[in-house]
Amino acid sequence: MKKMLPWLITILLSITLIAIVSIILFRSFFNDPANETAENAKVEVKELSADERVEETSILKDFRRNIQDSDYVVIMSFAFQLDSKKTKENFDKLLDIEIKPIISRTLADVSQEDLEGSKGEDALESKLLNLINPVIPNDGKLLKVEITDFIITRL
Repeated sequence: MKKMLPWLITILLSITLIAIVSIILFRSFFNDPANETAENAKVEVKELSADERVEETSILKDFRRNIQDSDYVVIMSFAFQLDSKKTKENFDKLLDIEIKPIISRTLADVSQEDLEGSKGEDALESKLLNLINPVIPNDGKLLKVEITDFIITRL
């Protein structure tokens, strides 16, 4: 029995260690939204009237660009919803010198198949949102990018 005691302790310790690691990994891979902190769970939704929304939205009409396959051209219009009037004013100042080049570079890397369907449009909107937000000055924020008109045609 004296010779088995170290083996039993080693086995019990290893089983305990494996159980603890399993629990930690399980929680990290399958994070339950109910277990999130109250700080992350609070989302404040600001209701905007139609007039307020128009005041905080910038429009870019008829943006034309060849896509990755140079046989195709897209004609798109965008609506950019920003968080305030001041942010919109700053955004409009940067539209030609910062925003259009970002959109142009993004569309240059997109193929026709990437733009098919609502999933393709959602992916493009999301990518533009992530690329444009860092360029907006004075702690402003781009809340939403919407494609309002979209035509893709062969040259």
